[in-house]
Amino acid sequence: MSHKWHFFRAGGVDQVSLRNGADLLALPELDQKLWVALAMPSTGTDLDPRTMTLLDHDQDGRVRVPDILDAVRWIGKTWKSADDVLAGGDKLALAAIKDEGVLAAARRILTDLGKADAKEISLAEVTGVVDAFATTRLNGDGVIIPDTAEDAEVKQTIEEIMAAVGTVTDRSGKPGIDQAKADAFFADLDKLEAWIEAGAAHRPLGDDTEAAAAALAAVEAKIADFFARGAVVAFDGRAGAAVNGQEAELTALGAKLLSATSEDIARLPLARVEAGKPLPLRAGVNPAWAAALATFAAAAVEPILGARDVLTADDFARVVATLAGHRTWKAGRPATAVDQLDAARVAALAKGPQRARVAELIAADKALEGEYGAIASVEKLLRLQRDFGRVVRNFVNFSDFYTKRDATFQSGTLYLDGRTFKLVVPVADAGKHAALAGMSSSYLAYCDLVRGADKKAIAVAVTNGDADNLFVGRNGVFYDRDGKDWDATITKVIANPISVREAFWSPYKKLVRLIEEQINKRAAEADAKSQAKVEGAAVKVATVDQKPAAPAAPPADAAAAGAAAAPRKGLDIGIIAVISLAIGAVVGAIGGLIAMLVGMGAWMPLGIVALLLAISGPSMLLAWMKLRQRNLGPILDANGWAINTRARVNVAFGAALTDLPRLPKGAQRSFDDPFADKKRPWKLYIALVLLLVAAASWYAGKLDRYLPEPVKSGKVLGKHAPINN
Repeated sequence: MSHKWHFFRAGGVDQVSLRNGADLLALPELDQKLWVALAMPSTGTDLDPRTMTLLDHDQDGRVRVPDILDAVRWIGKTWKSADDVLAGGDKLALAAIKDEGVLAAARRILTDLGKADAKEISLAEVTGVVDAFATTRLNGDGVIIPDTAEDAEVKQTIEEIMAAVGTVTDRSGKPGIDQAKADAFFADLDKLEAWIEAGAAHRPLGDDTEAAAAALAAVEAKIADFFARGAVVAFDGRAGAAVNGQEAELTALGAKLLSATSEDIARLPLARVEAGKPLPLRAGVNPAWAAALATFAAAAVEPILGARDVLTADDFARVVATLAGHRTWKAGRPATAVDQLDAARVAALAKGPQRARVAELIAADKALEGEYGAIASVEKLLRLQRDFGRVVRNFVNFSDFYTKRDATFQSGTLYLDGRTFKLVVPVADAGKHAALAGMSSSYLAYCDLVRGADKKAIAVAVTNGDADNLFVGRNGVFYDRDGKDWDATITKVIANPISVREAFWSPYKKLVRLIEEQINKRAAEADAKSQAKVEGAAVKVATVDQKPAAPAAPPADAAAAGAAAAPRKGLDIGIIAVISLAIGAVVGAIGGLIAMLVGMGAWMPLGIVALLLAISGPSMLLAWMKLRQRNLGPILDANGWAINTRARVNVAFGAALTDLPRLPKGAQRSFDDPFADKKRPWKLYIALVLLLVAAASWYAGKLDRYLPEPVKSGKVLGKHAPINN
């Protein structure tokens, strides 16, 4: 490796510096293990989608390392100095272009715009030309749309091809066809035309053949059934009653409301079956089949056999044989995409000039590919000039993120709970995102955003402050990168430590919450009992004039058991003793603790610190370990990135990503609050605390040296005094 790299430390990872064009052009030499990202989505970031489309060569929605390296190599061939790319900007001096073809295309664009003497070209100028070219009649992509054709017949043909075999998207964004679609259409057309022409040899009745075949198909199975039944009767005359329909079936018809087309009638034979009897075509036929037989006689029998009123089995076989060739041809119709076209249109397209004219139009469009390519190369030049430096600063390294210049994956700023949250990423599915993003060890809040009829979702990393007022349903306002404001509502929370400071107060907050819950529970129970008493009194007042019913006498054994289980009146002296011991133990523990602290003398502050650490230390240690694991990678991986390193968000950097409220510099503040809570009697509280400390110290024997013998704790408490134990 010939290039000398420079690395900087950020997020707990050594990241490569992109100081100048030499660093940029040397990226193909850089080991991919040292890249921060290996892939990123081409959408959903704060980068121009058209730029990302240029980088995404296979158009699979992702930009990978090879795509970046291809762009780097193109930059090396096109720019005189790659420093210009890192500098950015949407304008480029013509003198900075090394590739002669791109330079010539840029000059042609300026000339067409009436700026032949211009020394620089801008992205806006190039984009205008590219967009105009894309919407012209012929735009060089080999795709034509109906409006490309100036002839109505060719336009209709293009529309028929689109309807039959589908479309491809033209450079203008409209649906059209290319040569592959045209070839597929005309290949199917040729198959259908060949089949239609083959049918000429299978038309024994000319134009009436199709009608005759349809009439035969309608009754063929029923006629065959009739002659088969007659053959059975000829074989055994006893079958006559059975093949003409069971008597029970005929009897059942009498109880029904019938019509000529009733299904029950249609199931019966076409006519009465007898041995050797021909099929009548008009008189004495099943009324449900009379119309179909009449059509068959007129369309098939008469043209083939001549006019007749009955049909023998041999006659029927002759009709079937006459139409067999046509029916076989009909069944062999190929399945094609052009079946919706009638025979006349198929013949016109197969033998007419439309095939050649469509091909000529596609070829004429394709011939302009080089011209468009030259213009597109200038657009690529200007887009990379403006955006590529930012792409690599959010792909090769995360310098934009760690220098707080807003990374491409940050979608805006959320204002909620008196804070601003800057580490905000878009989310398509909160459930799927949370499954992976939860591994980041970050406190995440998922929010639904609404602006009019528009809706979307975001995930917010909470990296400073506390989580006391972050809960599902909390509302805020989100400002996207375009400055548009959205209503935001928290829908899901993944809880993790936010800071060591929050962890310090966590045990005390939990204790307060537990005390509040117990107080609320006891208050609710007392309220329920009070309400029950009130309801009981109300019932007694309302029923004072009614004589109460005598209660039923309980069984003897139940009465005895109840008497045995009934509690004794009054308070058990044992219970009083237990309660007294418990209170004494609690007071003794508190007193002992205070006495210990007092006994430390000048070291008492250290004792208080040690006590606080004993309470808050485990929570703070756990938070510290979690915060060391806080990682941006899983949050971005859940959005389709491939993060290659551990992008840490430590406490100091996290504090910069979530701003807490503070008064503006130089602001004046008045402390007069007309609605402030009443002042508490702090002097009384202090006196009570001092009295408690003195009592605890006396109990522990710490004051015995200063007191007369009769009031020393050891003397008063005797063997129960801690000093005597």
